[in-house]
Amino acid sequence: MARIGTAEVIASEAVGSPDVDTALGDLQADLNLIFARTRSLWRESAARVHPDLQVAGYKLLTFIARAGTANAHELADRFEMDKSVISRQVRMLEELALLESRPDERDGRLRVLTATPQACTALAEVRREYGTRLQAVIDELTAEEIQAASKVFRLLSEV
Repeated sequence: MARIGTAEVIASEAVGSPDVDTALGDLQADLNLIFARTRSLWRESAARVHPDLQVAGYKLLTFIARAGTANAHELADRFEMDKSVISRQVRMLEELALLESRPDERDGRLRVLTATPQACTALAEVRREYGTRLQAVIDELTAEEIQAASKVFRLLSEV
C-alpha cells in the first residue's frame, strides 16, 4: 500500500475546502472582468486606429505589425479562424489602407501581408497610451507580486 505524505494530505484537503472554493470563485470572477475589459480595450483600440476597423481586424493587424509580415495561412492557424474570415478581414484592412499585400517571392500562391506606415503609427500610439496606463498599475506592485502574477498567468495559459 502506498504511503501518502503530509503535503499530499494537506493539498487534497485544501482543494475541497470552503476557503479554496471561495478563492477559486473570486479568481474566476476576476478573470471574467479581465476578459470583458480586454474585449472593451480591443474595441476602443480598433476605433482609435480607424473608425471602421473591426476587433478581428485589429487583432490580425497588431500581430502582423509585431511580426513584420505574415500570410493568411499563418493568421488562420494563429487565431484559429476560418480562412474565409481571414480573407474578409485582410480585404477590409487593405481597403482601410492599413495593410499591404504582395506576392510571396518563394511561393507565388501566397500573399505577404505587411502593416502600412499609417497603421504602424496608429498602433504605436495605442500601445504607448496603454503602456502608460499599465505602468501606473504595475508601479504599485512589488517585484514579488509581479512575479506571482506572472506565475499565475503562465500556469493558467497551460490549462
